[in-house]
Amino acid sequence: MGIVNVTPDSFSDGGKYSSAQHAVDEIGRMMEEGAAIIDIGGESTRPGANPVSESEEMDRVLPVLEPALDHFPDLFFSIDTTKYRVAEESLKLGAHIINDISGLQKEPRLASLCSVYNAGYVLMHSQGNPQTMQKNPEYENVLDDIFAFLKKGIEQLKKAGVSSIVVDPGIGFGKTLQHNLDIIKGLKKFITLDCPVLVGASRKSMLGKLLGNRPAEERLAGTLAVHYHCLMQGANILRVHDVKEAVDSVKIFEALCDKQEW
Repeated sequence: MGIVNVTPDSFSDGGKYSSAQHAVDEIGRMMEEGAAIIDIGGESTRPGANPVSESEEMDRVLPVLEPALDHFPDLFFSIDTTKYRVAEESLKLGAHIINDISGLQKEPRLASLCSVYNAGYVLMHSQGNPQTMQKNPEYENVLDDIFAFLKKGIEQLKKAGVSSIVVDPGIGFGKTLQHNLDIIKGLKKFITLDCPVLVGASRKSMLGKLLGNRPAEERLAGTLAVHYHCLMQGANILRVHDVKEAVDSVKIFEALCDKQEW
């Protein structure tokens, strides 16, 4: 899953795409590098980020999504949003997946909306909101608490008629460094939910902390290491900024695990 943030303030690629055409060109490059899914986001969810209005988010996302759907019919398009109207207008255009960082906490109606459009839904765990989520997050047991949250969300989605559900434990969203490490080390627990597991650690601040305050653009090797560890535990989807390198690592993983014949 390649990341396309059409925002001015995302932590890694904020302001990277100066126009819709620039973003569409980047999607084409990601497809050539091996991306199967493109995740388009119009609101930064980095710690401390300020929210944007529905109309502003749509003004960022829809002009990219519409031509991208036309240009790249073989790609799946995911919309990273917590807002009902943004999701609805995106699904009307033909988006395939809604990636909701709030896991139905902010907008429970997204479940029935995805059912109506026969769309997939990424159920992500988060604690708090982008303004507050990194201010002393606490859990009784981080793995058990996230597992219970995801299990409840899956039941809610299935009851609404959603059949394509992906779970994401939400690395970096209301978690300390130790919480993140515990999630990565214990990822196999979430495989038992019988839904594809998505992992998104690409360039995140936990890597910067582990690597001596390394800036985001210098965290590629750390990203690959974390994601490879997650692949070994059964992760199904990697959400990444660096598609080519991620695809390379998946090819090596598949060869070593005899998942492909060479």
